[in-house]
Amino acid sequence: MYTDLKSYQNALIIHDFTVEFVKRYVDRSDRSHRSYKSYSRMADQMIQAARSGKQNIAEATSSSKQKPKSEPMLLGVASASLKELLEDYQDYLRQHQLTQWGKDDPRALGVRGLYRSDRTDTSHMSDTTDRSDRSHRSDKSYQTYLSNAEDACNAMICLINQTTYLLDNQIRAVERQLNEKGVSLESHAQKVKRIVAQERRREQEVDAMVAEVLKDI
Repeated sequence: MYTDLKSYQNALIIHDFTVEFVKRYVDRSDRSHRSYKSYSRMADQMIQAARSGKQNIAEATSSSKQKPKSEPMLLGVASASLKELLEDYQDYLRQHQLTQWGKDDPRALGVRGLYRSDRTDTSHMSDTTDRSDRSHRSDKSYQTYLSNAEDACNAMICLINQTTYLLDNQIRAVERQLNEKGVSLESHAQKVKRIVAQERRREQEVDAMVAEVLKDI
């Protein structure tokens, strides 16, 4: 199940955290409303990117048997959405003159440690799904970073980087398995382009052979 995926569990935390971050720290376009729908465009983009990351992981896993080619594509969409969200958090820090932690900053190491301390299995070494032991992580440890905007942004930057790394590895593993099963990931247009290129190379090789023969006549 997709809920067993560490990438999905991370994406769920990222989504819920982002919704709360927006409520606390992103300006509303109309302060007379309390619904997130009245937030600024940046707020809407952040929530949609976080949701896309979570939903596409779920859809990729759910459709993997019926439409195996769609799995790496949807995982790619999830990764791209989370990378877009990463940019939003980095933009927020820059625009509000806040500090982005370096990768070796003790605070960043502390956030990364939350993830590592929960990696109780080694299935990611061989299983493309990178499944956990079904004990879903609580996001309570991450919630403590919501006390101020700088900590919140940096915590999500760390977690998003970890999650997109997982997803990119997951995509490569799925593609490798599909290739081993003989499932082509090419689109029709890509296949036509490849065949045409192969034919042109053959024609060039034949022309070169003919030219070589005629040279000796």
